[in-house]
Amino acid sequence: MPDNIKLADTQHIVRGNDAEVATLDPANAEGLPEIHVIRDIFEGLVIQDKDGNVIPGVATSWETSDNQTFVFKLRQDAKWSNGEPVTAHDFVYSLKRAVDPTFASANGWYLKLTMIQNIAEIIEGEKPVESIGVKALDDYTLEYTLESKVPYFVAMTGHTSMMPIPKSVVEKYGNKWVSPSNIVSNGAFTLDKWVINERIELKKNPEYWDSSDTILESVTYIPFENQTAAIMRYTAGGVDITSDVPTHLASKLQKEQPDAYTVVPLLCTYYYAFNTTKAPFNDERVRKAASYTMMRDIITDGITQVGNIPAYTFTHKYIAGFEASQPEYARWTQTERDQKAQQLLADAGYGPNNPLNIKLLYNTSENNKAIAVGIASMFNKNLGANVELENQEWKSYLVARKAGEFDVIRASWCGDYNEASTFLTLLTSDSDGNYAFYNSNEYDKAIENA
Repeated sequence: MPDNIKLADTQHIVRGNDAEVATLDPANAEGLPEIHVIRDIFEGLVIQDKDGNVIPGVATSWETSDNQTFVFKLRQDAKWSNGEPVTAHDFVYSLKRAVDPTFASANGWYLKLTMIQNIAEIIEGEKPVESIGVKALDDYTLEYTLESKVPYFVAMTGHTSMMPIPKSVVEKYGNKWVSPSNIVSNGAFTLDKWVINERIELKKNPEYWDSSDTILESVTYIPFENQTAAIMRYTAGGVDITSDVPTHLASKLQKEQPDAYTVVPLLCTYYYAFNTTKAPFNDERVRKAASYTMMRDIITDGITQVGNIPAYTFTHKYIAGFEASQPEYARWTQTERDQKAQQLLADAGYGPNNPLNIKLLYNTSENNKAIAVGIASMFNKNLGANVELENQEWKSYLVARKAGEFDVIRASWCGDYNEASTFLTLLTSDSDGNYAFYNSNEYDKAIENA
């Protein structure tokens, strides 16, 4: 904390969250609403600084000589919120629970990407959980053995699914272990109250190893699926931070509140996924036609207006060490794209006498709606498509997304670590993050051999 900063008497911050969290179990966290809170109350081996660099969390150091065997040294002052020590055994238990097919973690696909020895076979039920390539060499030394070299493995351990959880508490309370009266965590804060669809209250964890440098005493998360409501609450002084700005207010807020309005770069891609398992988007020509029709610059400059960059590749353009080759159509004019889209659609058998009928699903949000309305208009104008828009609150949306109950779905992905594979592996056939259900043996092999 800078010397010239005078702190307020009460160190409490109220933060607007994107939606009501679906879970606070680190092994099952899928979306940003959950991850925002979980990162406050749990801590993995490593964390990130404000610039996205990997820095020590529970681990004080790590070493590898071959990028295949990694040994982490844990800090001996790390404690659970009940005062008990956080040990290497907690990390082993947490990972074994997450990969156990009887638990069926929502992040099993991610854990497979770590290439930890036997992890894929364990998740598929083909090998016993005890055969996983992780072990506690002693209370404060943890060793991972991988099946192949993964140079960025250390960064991968920061994912929520690899955070430690307290074995005794989980086994005592089962699925209710994350309720305020039961939960034990190891992060800078602990869960104090959780009022569904109203607020989550956290309080400072005095047992946290860096508690002396934790300035805030408490944090409140308020779920907002309506961004205008969040801004109104902010303007009235009821919220200190809100991370999503309504598209129709972006320019106004930028001018009227220049000190408060801050654009922070995120390693995220906002995209639309086509359901490749059924017509019409099981036809590559239709998928290309729809993609060509999306006027990315109109969406970023005319609808969102918050500094988004038009994307022509799924992997973020600013990811470390990555330079994506742009597709040919990125250099076309929009007129050329539209003409090609109409030709592809006609070749696929669609036209005025057989129009596309599309169900477009998005999770409740003013900004998501604004983009969806814009894209539906583009589909209708250039492709003659009939588009049905459907919005669902976050938890229902997750269920529908998993079940494939859509033709087109709004989605986004934020890199779990700063390396291209965090995006590229998402579209492999066995990835649970593959919302389009895209299946290509050629692509899978290319990723495997990369």
